[in-house]
Amino acid sequence: MENKFIRVDEVAQELSISKPYAYKLIKKLNDELKEKGFITIAGRVNRQYFEERPYGAGEKQRKGME
Repeated sequence: MENKFIRVDEVAQELSISKPYAYKLIKKLNDELKEKGFITIAGRVNRQYFEERPYGAGEKQRKGME
């Protein structure tokens, strides 16, 4: 079974940031998910949302500029 959540260690490594900053980023993403009505887990974030949010936002902006 694929792990649906990404933890702080993976976020820090994936983005080449410190663990404290990775915790802040996860909290921000979880706050966004809570506003949308999702249940969240502290210190973890949905892997799909993590991959779409930081990277996908840039793709949408670039497509709009073309």
